[in-house]
Amino acid sequence: MSPFDAERPDPSIRPAGPDLTVVIPLFNEVQTIPALALRLAASLDRLGRSWEVIVVDDGSTDGSFEALRRVHEDDPRFSIIRFRRNFGQTPAFAAGFDAARGHIVITMDADLQNDPDDVSALLAEMERGDFDIVSGWRQNRKEPLLLRRIPSKFGNLVMRRLTGVSLKDTGCSLKAYRSEVVKNTRLYGNFHRFIPAVASWYGVRVGEVPVRDNVRAHGSSKYGRGLKRAPRVLLDLLTLHFLLNYATRPIHIFGGMGFATLGMGMLTAVYLTWEKLVLGHDIGGRPLLLLAALLMIIGVQFISMGFLGELMVRTYYESQNKPIYAVREVLDRPGLPQHG
Repeated sequence: MSPFDAERPDPSIRPAGPDLTVVIPLFNEVQTIPALALRLAASLDRLGRSWEVIVVDDGSTDGSFEALRRVHEDDPRFSIIRFRRNFGQTPAFAAGFDAARGHIVITMDADLQNDPDDVSALLAEMERGDFDIVSGWRQNRKEPLLLRRIPSKFGNLVMRRLTGVSLKDTGCSLKAYRSEVVKNTRLYGNFHRFIPAVASWYGVRVGEVPVRDNVRAHGSSKYGRGLKRAPRVLLDLLTLHFLLNYATRPIHIFGGMGFATLGMGMLTAVYLTWEKLVLGHDIGGRPLLLLAALLMIIGVQFISMGFLGELMVRTYYESQNKPIYAVREVLDRPGLPQHG
């Protein structure tokens, strides 16, 4: 299933709800919760807008849920979702997005390295540039150079090249989205890092604004970061690149590989034929003959996979009546599915 397969609600119908929803995934942050709630509520109150906060307890085992329960009892604008076990950040974000009622959805980490006071900067940039997504760009980062900042720069570069989304800091969790973006984007694997890239399939407008990077107050990150997650991030990026570019036309990638492989096999076979017929060399026992046959067989298989992929894509979209396009707005011709 593709990340682009959500139902598209009519954007002209605005559901009743607050102006802002803040979604926070949380895992074993019992020491940070009181300060997080106080600082976040104070920052949101200063904005003069209605708001709600959805904290997703991702299977904490250190008493975080009890602390969150007390926060909810003190301020019902804090809603708590508790997972049965630790599912990870992407499912936690997805649960928060499903429950969000705000017209603008803010995401941030629970450890206060994202500064709640920077929410106002995201909102101002969104309104100034009429953006669908505004991402934070962390300044004066406090993480270790070799273990965090250098891998982050490399990851940002790879993501820009593979997805075409020009963000200087793709790993910053502090982001603002228009609700129709998150409501129309399905998340799988660890794609929470790549929501702007996933949503770029719809042609969203993405902005970026500098934000602060605070020192973590307690403990260390509970979600894997640094070099040990680099292979998984790279695989996710390759998956995303495939989905963004070939999800609706698999023959272009499998057919291309098939023609290349088949071509190499045929050229090798022609060379061996020339050696046999012109030079009179014995080619029966040469490994190159087996390689030529193998390359041609693999080439045919790749092309066949492309045709099967095309049949599957057409069956998938036509059986569920899913459009393969996204409309921002329509003048004079109602009835087309739209995406904000």
